Amino acid sequence: MKLNCDLGESFGAWQMPVDADIMKFIDQANIACGFHAGDPVVMKQALYLAKNSNVEIGAHPSYPDLQGFGRRSLAMPIKELIACIQYQVSALMGMASIVGVPVSYVKPHGALYNDMMLDPQVRTAVMQAVGSINKGRLGLMVQSHAHNEALVLEAQEYGLALIFEAFSDRRYTDEGFLQPRSQEGAVLTAAEALTQAKLLIEDGEVITVSGQRLPLQADTLCVHGDTAGAVDIAQQIRACMK
Repeated sequence: MKLNCDLGESFGAWQMPVDADIMKFIDQANIACGFHAGDPVVMKQALYLAKNSNVEIGAHPSYPDLQGFGRRSLAMPIKELIACIQYQVSALMGMASIVGVPVSYVKPHGALYNDMMLDPQVRTAVMQAVGSINKGRLGLMVQSHAHNEALVLEAQEYGLALIFEAFSDRRYTDEGFLQPRSQEGAVLTAAEALTQAKLLIEDGEVITVSGQRLPLQADTLCVHGDTAGAVDIAQQIRACMK
């Protein structure tokens, strides 16, 4: 199992200083593309950090929502959403070519990620957008749940390989989705996140909000850069993976 983190998310006065510190512990960096956070300078800095740490790079597009950090669902025409995703991923790929590193996958951010998992129309738009870039050679990171096989079949229509993800620092519902951040306890404490990460690594399971054990088959484990103690969590998870 790999370890991934959402990075390059500083913007103006909103600073996320963990990028340099956490990069040494992760395998995959999901770099913001400017629509929820990040800007050209921040994007380029994150790409260089990933290059110097030999970390795999993914594009992290979102709804156009700088004010809400990409955590608000936006009702967009499908063609507009597809173009929005294509634009962001292409921007990161263009900057990555200057830095001299490849972009190998796409992980939608925030509300776009959640909507992709819950709304077939949004999921189709995401898959169509990602599949249209670089001749379908980009992977698509999606949330692992009980219906992974169905998602694989959907992705095959667009020539996409899926990367299944689990979360170390988020509470799961009994249905296998992430508990909304608006609900108390949705974001785990550092101690809880480490416990959940260990359970995922060792047993491939999480404990849901009601205490049920939920099996998850995941290729990669996420720790969010804006989670309190993210660097320490990542360091301890990395130690568990060895």
